[in-house]
Amino acid sequence: MEQLTLEFNQNIDEEDRDLIMRLSAIYEQKLAEVKQEGIQEGILAERRNVIENLLQVRFGSFDAELRGITEALLALSPEEFTFLLLQLSKEELLNRFL
Repeated sequence: MEQLTLEFNQNIDEEDRDLIMRLSAIYEQKLAEVKQEGIQEGILAERRNVIENLLQVRFGSFDAELRGITEALLALSPEEFTFLLLQLSKEELLNRFL
């Protein structure tokens, strides 16, 4: 394997090496962006789960009305939505976010 790499390196010219280096940097950047997007999607999914679970436990069901306010609650910080979900009645939540 080492000999193959050495032969490959000897057979490419400076222009090809420059292209490979630029493409490698672009690839690494795109890979990091995709990883970050995946992390953000995971965080959002977990926050959605927390909100849905709090609504289910607090009100005994997670009906269509409560589903309708989930997106608005996701726009808040965890501290904000937790406080509101623990303090407000179902009617107050619906009036505030629908």
